[in-house]
Amino acid sequence: MAIQEGDKLPAATLHVMRGKMPAAVTVDELFGGKKVVMFAVPGAFTPMCSQQHLPGFVTQAAALKGKGVDSIVCVSVNDAFVMGAWGDERSVGDAVVMAGDGNGDFTRALGLEFDATGFGLGTRSQRYAMVVEDGTVTKLAVEAPGAFEVSKAEAILDAL
Repeated sequence: MAIQEGDKLPAATLHVMRGKMPAAVTVDELFGGKKVVMFAVPGAFTPMCSQQHLPGFVTQAAALKGKGVDSIVCVSVNDAFVMGAWGDERSVGDAVVMAGDGNGDFTRALGLEFDATGFGLGTRSQRYAMVVEDGTVTKLAVEAPGAFEVSKAEAILDAL
């Protein structure tokens, strides 16, 4: 069963780049005591993710933070090296925390995985965005397969 609004995020460990090395970061460290917008993409460097989803959150970062958001986190079932390289390539800077869920453990715990083996990608995350306040999901927007409407930065900004 997928996570719902009102649910606490599951305990998990994600990985981010710190310098040239990946570092473990817990869900509690990322979300505890903060208002966070998290969005997830099926894969780093994939067309819609690179050309629309991630850039939208980079562009809207100041507006989101102006509405009380402490941080913006991008999650993908990729390793921290890939997420770091993708963030560098897209000039993310400090606007978005690029977090890898390399084994998909967090994505599975959320119940938001999908089977992309037909595309040679294995198990991946569905495309979604959520607002999380002190570890509790207050807004959840999961896309229909192939869609890009409810999880884009502008839609989340409007929901705040």
